[in-house]
Amino acid sequence: MIEVVQLNKDDVFVVNHLAHEIWPHTYGEILSKDQLDYMLEWLYNINTLQEKVQIGHLFYLLKENGVAKGYMALEPNYPDAGFLRIHNLYVSPERQGKGMGRTLLNHAIDTAFDLDLNILHLNVNRFNKSKEFYEHVGFKVTGEEDIDIGKGYLMEDFIMELELLK
Repeated sequence: MIEVVQLNKDDVFVVNHLAHEIWPHTYGEILSKDQLDYMLEWLYNINTLQEKVQIGHLFYLLKENGVAKGYMALEPNYPDAGFLRIHNLYVSPERQGKGMGRTLLNHAIDTAFDLDLNILHLNVNRFNKSKEFYEHVGFKVTGEEDIDIGKGYLMEDFIMELELLK
């Protein structure tokens, strides 16, 4: 059985664990080990995750037969009113290509409708093959940005959007 469940601030340790499992597979050929370690600590330490929940980010786990296999983080009205930002959408390597990402994306679409938001918005690393997934489901590249994250590292991203029909 596949289910998507929302997390509270006391459950974010599961996201931390999954990120450390998934990111080396996803970014191992794109980022140096030092940058990967830096970004995992910067984005996924428990205090940061709990703070994000407290300021309104919505975290979800994708579970298969009760076992966490993916996660997603959403932020309503970012970068502007009417938008739902997908900050994270990741699936365990062994479950990729099996419809799990689509399940999380469908949940994001449902959340957008529930919140009366009409555009999904995300950034994806310009060298990440998941860009093809997003294009396949209808996202369009609307721009590019290089984000200085410190220690001389950049996030080199495409900005992508999906306009939802109401």
